[in-house]
Amino acid sequence: MWADETPVRVLDVKKTRQGYLWTFLTQTAQGEWLLGYRFSLGRASTTPKEVLGGTQGALVVDAYTGYNAVTLPEGRSRVGCWAHVRRRFFDALPTAPESREALDFILALYRVEAQARDAGRVRTDAHRELRQQQSLPVLTALRAWMEAQTPRHLPKGPMGQALSYALKQWDALTRFVSDARLPLDNNRSEAALRKAALGRKNFLFVGHEAAGENLAGLYALVATCEANGVNPETYLADVLLRVQS
Repeated sequence: MWADETPVRVLDVKKTRQGYLWTFLTQTAQGEWLLGYRFSLGRASTTPKEVLGGTQGALVVDAYTGYNAVTLPEGRSRVGCWAHVRRRFFDALPTAPESREALDFILALYRVEAQARDAGRVRTDAHRELRQQQSLPVLTALRAWMEAQTPRHLPKGPMGQALSYALKQWDALTRFVSDARLPLDNNRSEAALRKAALGRKNFLFVGHEAAGENLAGLYALVATCEANGVNPETYLADVLLRVQS
């Protein structure tokens, strides 16, 4: 399961206020993608709990603490996002050129995934073995490098924050090594919200809470169609005719 959220403005009496559009997506054993969206007026853990509370499995997310309510003990296993880690080290390059070493380590992790993909081993025992043999040594070296770098940088500087961000999530970031089903990043959910971000530039805000909920429902239908190779227009035209009969 992947999850993420993005802000959406909501029209109020005299001005707009902040709302959020969340996405939760997963893939069935048959390979079908299911994408759900949920609108809320706040960013607290209420929405993740309503959607995922009491469920088991893995949850791929960034470091946002709002997901803690469903990933703490007896909840889902939290899986970190290496794309977010990479972004922070990349942003640190102008003031800390040595962050290039972290980027090289992360690139090595993705090269292992490309190797598994090219060999047709993704999500197999062979993929897990490949991660154990090649990814694990990279992670060990990366952690040692980060621990050595930490005392050399101001905690609130770009490099210090990048190091802290990665080290605080280390268990979640390394969980993929022991389970070939787990991805390295949360890019799928970010991609699922990209259309919402583009739409937001055009419609600017939703009229009220109910409109946000309707928007989430429409996004879920269209995005699930597209993820499974179904033409959304054809699907909706067929469904709308059927529900009227």
